[in-house]
Amino acid sequence: MLSSCITKDVNSFEVKVDGSLQQELPISVNLDQFNLDLTGSKQEMVLLKESEGDISQVPFQWNQMEDGKLWFVHNSKEASKYRIEFQNELSNAVTSVGYQKKQGNLQLLLGENPVVSYQFKTKYPPTGVDSIYGKSGYVHPLVTPKGDTLTRIQPPDHYHHYGVWGPWTRTRIGDRSVDFWNLGEGQGTVRFKGFGPKVAGDVFASLVAHQEHVDFGAEAENSIALNEKLELRLWGLEPENRYVLDYTSTFSSPLESGLLFEAYRYGGGIGMRFTERWHKDNCKVLTSEGNDRLTADGSNARWCIVSGESADGSGTSGILFLSHPENRMHPEPMRVWPIDGNGGRGDMFFEFCPIRHEPWQIESKKEYQLKYRMIVFDGELGPEEAESYWQLFANQPWTIIVND
Repeated sequence: MLSSCITKDVNSFEVKVDGSLQQELPISVNLDQFNLDLTGSKQEMVLLKESEGDISQVPFQWNQMEDGKLWFVHNSKEASKYRIEFQNELSNAVTSVGYQKKQGNLQLLLGENPVVSYQFKTKYPPTGVDSIYGKSGYVHPLVTPKGDTLTRIQPPDHYHHYGVWGPWTRTRIGDRSVDFWNLGEGQGTVRFKGFGPKVAGDVFASLVAHQEHVDFGAEAENSIALNEKLELRLWGLEPENRYVLDYTSTFSSPLESGLLFEAYRYGGGIGMRFTERWHKDNCKVLTSEGNDRLTADGSNARWCIVSGESADGSGTSGILFLSHPENRMHPEPMRVWPIDGNGGRGDMFFEFCPIRHEPWQIESKKEYQLKYRMIVFDGELGPEEAESYWQLFANQPWTIIVND
């Protein structure tokens, strides 16, 4: 039980959620709709929750300079009322979702555990392999809550594969074809340029990385074909054997003529090369349309579960990939490696690929965006839960009712 030392400005509200969505979810409240004095006060704003007669303090994050929204985590299984108060006494802030720089990575942390690492320093291939395969600007390692690494980089069969990443493949700039994916072609690459805002707090941690699609065949003044802003946002939600990672790519072309993404089975979106531990006998796929490892490739889906044997062989881990309905070609086409690929091993590669079936003309200086969410889990995650997670991502399944 928490006793409140309220002095002024009490504002209460209720959250109504679709009854079929029985999970924790991140919720935002626009503070403009409340009667709050947010300027010059030396008091601390707190968020209180009343549930079944108990009052507890709820962690939240708020950035007045960014969007004015207060973010917190709501459990849709509970009927809860909330109120915003101001307290005279400041409390010691505890950051439960954070970040740190370490050895060329910017790591997002759950507690003290790094689970998502963005590589901003160029990683060169092993000795004896052409240095043209060196790359920055990708996610690796991506680790489950219990510590299993799910990503792989620079596999000998595809040295240009880098964990979680999304270069465009067959592009056309004027009368030239430029490939930013297959680094061995020597036509282009994607590289890290610099960081934007980085955030840590009790609800989420995030980073913004600026990346450049570099055209090696262009004159210097036109060598940057695309400017990309990649935002990664890690949510500290329950249960403990899962976490949520948002992956949002916003990009535009500075070229006067823009460029064309030609239709191809690889390119852009979000791609992932999975751990070498997974192969045709211990890895499976399930999509929102009911397709599996044998039938998913080239089909379209709202979501896709990729799961496999845990590192210790005692269970399962995996990722649920979610495509946002605002994405191009949603439900999105996918590239899923055939089960007899890589000499019969059946290694795992997955990609949401918005140019799989149709080309995409990118106009000069126009902004485009693709939004994805990953639920990284240990244990099992079934189709009903997957659909629920997608509904939470795709819509705003909650209503804020402000009380007088």
